[in-house]
Amino acid sequence: MSANHLKVRKALPERLRSLGLDESWLQDQIGRDPSLLGLGDLVIIQRERSQPSGGRIDFLMYDESGTRYEVEVMLGAVDESHIIRTIEYWDIERQRYPTLDHRAVIVAEEITARFFNVIRLLNRAVPMIAIQLSAFRQGEEVFLHPTRVLDIFESGVEPEEEGPDERVDWAYWEKIAKPESLAVVEVIKALVPASLGEPRVTPNKFHIALGTSGYNFCWFHPRRAASHCNLHIKVGAEKRQQIIERLEEAGLEATNSRRSEISLGLRVKDVEEHNDLIREVLSIAEQWSHR
Repeated sequence: MSANHLKVRKALPERLRSLGLDESWLQDQIGRDPSLLGLGDLVIIQRERSQPSGGRIDFLMYDESGTRYEVEVMLGAVDESHIIRTIEYWDIERQRYPTLDHRAVIVAEEITARFFNVIRLLNRAVPMIAIQLSAFRQGEEVFLHPTRVLDIFESGVEPEEEGPDERVDWAYWEKIAKPESLAVVEVIKALVPASLGEPRVTPNKFHIALGTSGYNFCWFHPRRAASHCNLHIKVGAEKRQQIIERLEEAGLEATNSRRSEISLGLRVKDVEEHNDLIREVLSIAEQWSHR
């Protein structure tokens, strides 16, 4: 069928309750497939995690970098109690594990302008993500579509990514990572322009950081069994989408990540085949690190 013969239909979201579905059903779907939230490849630590305040957080999750996500899910429009509860649970978990990075995540079917403004203001003090999860029905199927209406606040100053108690030596990573995955660090380092300082690699317990004379701008997560290495590269919010599109055109899968970063997985072969493009991305990131 040619494109001219394709039919266009206007899809309008429906409330889950009107479809006979409740909050427990929605949590079950997220429990089976956390990627429904649109936050990447998250792993569930615990569902309905008890809190000292007497409540239960819907989901506690983490990503490959160790960042934890305190997720609260609700049907219908977001309200004050939902916002307060999400921040409360985020703060409790943050105090339990102060060395880890934490994100407060609000998930609702509707986030109205009034509460969006409230969340946006709070976002300057609390790393909060707001997701509007819309449901569309087609026949006997329900499609769930996440829209990240608010991401964590981007400050102009970037703190150091590693604390002194997280440092390890290179031998630590040689013991736990596959050599092919770890080799990506060296080939990427070789592509970093040295015009603003010699590249420096800093092994930490949960990642390997890369920078020059400014802030770190690239973080590696070598894999234990796979030959690729996951990277987070800070390129800035202005150019991020353009860079992602260019990487995807080249056959490299890349996604948005936190703090103006992109996330992608690379093998040594990928770096060698797309040498110029990756060098350009690193140059943009290296320049951003001096802002």
